[in-house]
Amino acid sequence: MDSFTPLSALLGGGLIGASAALLLLLNGRIAGISGILGGLLASPSRETGWRAAFLAGLVLAPLVYGGLGGSLPAVAVDASFPLLVVAGLLVGFGARLGAGCTSGHGVCGIGRGSPRSLIATGTFMAVAILTVLVTHHLLGA
Repeated sequence: MDSFTPLSALLGGGLIGASAALLLLLNGRIAGISGILGGLLASPSRETGWRAAFLAGLVLAPLVYGGLGGSLPAVAVDASFPLLVVAGLLVGFGARLGAGCTSGHGVCGIGRGSPRSLIATGTFMAVAILTVLVTHHLLGA
């Protein structure tokens, strides 16, 4: 939080909201990343193209931004590879268990007033707060 810039955060949030709204308005689809990826990994269908393009955009957009001279934050991962694999599997399991991920529920579901998404997002936030409390404050990790 040392280099938080409200203007870029506002712009980024606006772009995320606009892209989610455009996908819903133009394609009738929710911009939930776990659902988009899950549909792409399923058998090929007529939806494969837009799903692949959406996910490619998630990966390529920061690279293009950096290539145009934008300042990208330094990322340091101090966890072991096995821990990252376990964490990724748990997140994937949780996204399936919760019938969606933070982007689907938090960005799209709350914007649509979905009661299920309000509960899911509240649960995500409560577990995240509890995890930080336990790992950083109680265990001192």
